[in-house]
Amino acid sequence: MPVNHESYGTTMKLENIIRALAGTMIMTSLALSQYVSPNWIWLTAFVGANPLQSAFTGFCPAELFLKKLGVGTSCCSKN
Repeated sequence: MPVNHESYGTTMKLENIIRALAGTMIMTSLALSQYVSPNWIWLTAFVGANPLQSAFTGFCPAELFLKKLGVGTSCCSKN
């Protein structure tokens, strides 16, 4: 399948930012659960549950937060 390079802009899409944020939060909370307190695993569970509920409800708290910060709403963004 050919890749359409025109769809790749210099700005990162909001979905990719959310995935990067979730991955960072999961990896950070896993490290904290190993080196600080096992209770940090609850953050991992919370972050992992959000994409699951978002798939069914369409509601994503991270998306709302990032949009309020102005992420993904620039004139050059293809969202």
